[in-house]
Amino acid sequence: MLNHVMVGTNDIERAKRFYDAVLGVLGAAEGKRNVNATGQTRLFYRHDGSTFGISEPIDGNPATHANGGTIAFKCHSAEQLLQFHDTAVAHGGTSIEGAPGPRDGKGMHMAYVRDPDGNKLCAIFRPA
Repeated sequence: MLNHVMVGTNDIERAKRFYDAVLGVLGAAEGKRNVNATGQTRLFYRHDGSTFGISEPIDGNPATHANGGTIAFKCHSAEQLLQFHDTAVAHGGTSIEGAPGPRDGKGMHMAYVRDPDGNKLCAIFRPA
């Protein structure tokens, strides 16, 4: 259903350091830099058939995070989820909504962080 998800940033180099590290935990390669026709720099991460982008706002206004919005990344193990969380925090993210770990009593694990621009990210692991 989805082709890609893109969030804004006010500091593309800070965002690159953060997402290169955090998405690298999931196996994504370093973000590919792109400058659009009007001069905004964007980064694209492609992995497992998905694309995640970060962009300087095209309208020239500051980037803001979506209140109520969350972007969830699928993890392959509880250990990878914890590494995602810890890497995010080590690279300027903020841990939110409780400690990473089991959430629903059925084995699902979740971790929530905000990136340096305030975008809410979730790491999720659902055992088979």
